[in-house]
Amino acid sequence: MSRIIKPRAKDHGNSRRRGRGSHDRPTDDAKGWNMSVIATAIWMILPVYVANASAVLVGGGPPIDGGRLWNGKPILGRHKTWRGLLGGGAIGCCCGVVQAWVAPAWLPSFGGLPFALLPLLCLSFGAMFGDALGSLIKRRMGKSEGDPVRGLDQLDFLLGAWFLVGVCCPRWFLGNFTLPVMVFLLILTPGLHVLSNIIGHKLGVKHVPW
Repeated sequence: MSRIIKPRAKDHGNSRRRGRGSHDRPTDDAKGWNMSVIATAIWMILPVYVANASAVLVGGGPPIDGGRLWNGKPILGRHKTWRGLLGGGAIGCCCGVVQAWVAPAWLPSFGGLPFALLPLLCLSFGAMFGDALGSLIKRRMGKSEGDPVRGLDQLDFLLGAWFLVGVCCPRWFLGNFTLPVMVFLLILTPGLHVLSNIIGHKLGVKHVPW
């Protein structure tokens, strides 16, 4: 009499666990996409960061507003100077020129020289104008120089750079500052700004650590 061999029941639990685990792990394409966004964001925004930091180091001298008042309050304040605006913008632009010259093939390009000068000037000096506009808004709010305004202090220079390059070089801006890149920079910039200001305060080039 022959034995009847029953088929083994399928291990649905293990299958489900294996299937679920395989879907939970990010693919290599997703990891590569994330690294591409991060590399693009940091590379393209570097002239803006350099311009903003350099303005503190090279600043001083006559203020942009000439010490004039608006409704009894300073227009910008004595810490916003022509030397800081022009020096910071120029140093940021020079940083971008070096980037355009040495950029490896796997990083986005500012374009060939001299055509890259327009977006670089817009990024660097847009950061300076954004910072000055932030000071104008703070003075109108009744804030003294050095008083913090969360969000405005950390992002005014970034938004100023985006605005000016977006107006003057819209196709270049939209081609390089995609939505994921912009979201990443909006998250990264406040933390870096606070950290750089703390370091500047320790070195004696910033009056307040924010």
